[in-house]
Amino acid sequence: MSLHFIRRFCIRIPSACIFSRACSQAGESSSQSRLRIYTRTGDKGITSDFAGQRLPKDGAAFEALGTTDELNSALGVAGHFCKEENHDVAQSLYEIQCILQEVGSHIATPRTVATEKKLALTTFSEAHVRNLEKEINKMDDQLPQLTNFIIPSGGKSSCFLHQARSICRRAERRVLPLYREGQVSSDVVKFINRSVPISLRYLPSHLISPHHYTTSH
Repeated sequence: MSLHFIRRFCIRIPSACIFSRACSQAGESSSQSRLRIYTRTGDKGITSDFAGQRLPKDGAAFEALGTTDELNSALGVAGHFCKEENHDVAQSLYEIQCILQEVGSHIATPRTVATEKKLALTTFSEAHVRNLEKEINKMDDQLPQLTNFIIPSGGKSSCFLHQARSICRRAERRVLPLYREGQVSSDVVKFINRSVPISLRYLPSHLISPHHYTTSH
């Protein structure tokens, strides 16, 4: 996980996540240097990725970074209300938030131009995809099959899960052009795609409803 990326894109991440390196290393970084939340280097709409390229802030890579960051924020809100309402998906959402920090570091390090050292620092593990699939399967086994689409609603936790789901779809759309250019790993695309069902998504045969899951747990 890139400490450079964590310093630039998040203030502080707790260090309790069991699936990701991101949270623990973010905690370590706080003792190394004081974080300033402005640098003045991007005042003309240009900023740097982890490979050292100076790129437009509205370019494809930063659109993808911004949308995954937005997804992370939405999951944080959803997780807060799930925890407040004692729904057991809250920990899973938090673990996804941790791993999304690794997704961000990976996106910020284009595979075709970064040095081998930086590529090694920001490799995204396929294990994240497998672990998420196990969590989805466990959740799916507890749900009866649904036969119709459901309007996003059902209380605070459910509504914010629906919002996170739709932002996740947009994040996937923003990352796909980078994948087609060879700039990101297929495992990153898979992880974002699998993150939709954990915040509850459309499946081929039915729609898993956040309202249904959170109101039944």
